Amino acid sequence: MSSQVMSPEEKLQALGIKLKDVRPAAGNYISHQRVGNLIFTSGQGVDNYHGKVGGDLTEEDGYQASRESMVNLLSVLKAELGDLNKVKKVVKILGMVNCTEEFTGQPKVMNGASDLLVEVFGDRGKHARSAVGMQQLPNNTAIEIEMIVEVEEDSD
Repeated sequence: MSSQVMSPEEKLQALGIKLKDVRPAAGNYISHQRVGNLIFTSGQGVDNYHGKVGGDLTEEDGYQASRESMVNLLSVLKAELGDLNKVKKVVKILGMVNCTEEFTGQPKVMNGASDLLVEVFGDRGKHARSAVGMQQLPNNTAIEIEMIVEVEEDSD
């Protein structure tokens, strides 16, 4: 029996998830900013889920949207690092859910992103988190997530 540990990329492949090209910025900003061994990402929305959770979309749709948003964020990290094994720790994520005024399941929606991080990184993927409801998000996207990640120090 093999005790080989799968890399984050291998775990994504096993989950049937392909990382994408980094989505272009919608304004005068960049997809991420690296400061020392921390990476701060810009918010990432989604292409496939639009509308308000609790109205146009179900809580399960929101969960899937947050997974898709996290795939977009992992694509940003992969483009910057070249190898997701360089992620030391996911520090924090902030999830903004486009939802109806009555909807209160933002934490359940954000579990989609959180669950994916733990599936891909194990304990390194456990993080602090905020999940908030928003009246509206750009392009009527169902969700937008940003994250802070600690990475291995460059050996340059």
